[in-house]
Amino acid sequence: MIRSMTGFGEASAQIDGVHYFVELRSLNNKYFKGVIRLSEAFQSLEAELESVLRQRLTRGTITLLATCTDSSASAAYTVNQAALSRYIEQLRAMPQFSGGEIKLDMAALLSLPGVLQPPADEEDRLLRAREAFTKILNKACDALVAMREREGKMLVEELLQQRHFIAERLAKIKVRCPAVVADYEQRLKSRIEMLLQGHDARIEAVDLIREIAVYAERTDIAEEVTRLGGHLDQFQSLLTSSEDRPIGRTLDFLSQEMLREANTIASKSPDAETSRWIVDIKGAIDRIKEQAQNVE
Repeated sequence: MIRSMTGFGEASAQIDGVHYFVELRSLNNKYFKGVIRLSEAFQSLEAELESVLRQRLTRGTITLLATCTDSSASAAYTVNQAALSRYIEQLRAMPQFSGGEIKLDMAALLSLPGVLQPPADEEDRLLRAREAFTKILNKACDALVAMREREGKMLVEELLQQRHFIAERLAKIKVRCPAVVADYEQRLKSRIEMLLQGHDARIEAVDLIREIAVYAERTDIAEEVTRLGGHLDQFQSLLTSSEDRPIGRTLDFLSQEMLREANTIASKSPDAETSRWIVDIKGAIDRIKEQAQNVE
């Protein structure tokens, strides 16, 4: 199954008055890169959540946003009465307030260090959050993978179209190859006859054959055509395979090899018709390289 590297997925759950939410966004990347965004209270879960992502996803920049909203009574912070009383005693003991009435700002007092204490069952909250986030993260991954697969189907159609386009042009080049040498032979004979007109001289057949053989060897592209055809077969095999494995890097490498063969054909063949077909082929390979960057 071919998958794109871009996608989106989200999942949420309400457990014992606590709302857990996970959002995933995926973008292109040669490798796997996890960007985990958690509140400070759940920072210790980052490594575990990234491990889940690595098990489900192979490539791409994956941004995970996880939030937790606790509307239960257990989320309330506890007022440390001893600390609050001590702050008030110290204020009353100050000379400027002795014997007079003190007006206290309750909000300011609660913000003093040690006055508000987090829930005592913090470890239990973390344990519940770990279980909840892991469960809904897998659901978000399911949604993300499903979206990647839908986009992957469209990518396969586009890549196969480009592959078919290249194969058509390559078939024309393969048929054209013998005619290129024959045309050169005809042009060479005509030129020699023109040059020898009015002169008592003639060219030996063996010399003519030798010159044509050298030209044929120098412009022979049969090997490159065969290799490019083999790359196209492998390309189609990868796209139509039923194996569930990432092929993005392989497609990228294969497109580079295809471009190398096309460039060699362009440099070796002096035929104008072949050159036009090679330009078409190179344009299609560039489109393949661009699309392959988005394949997982």
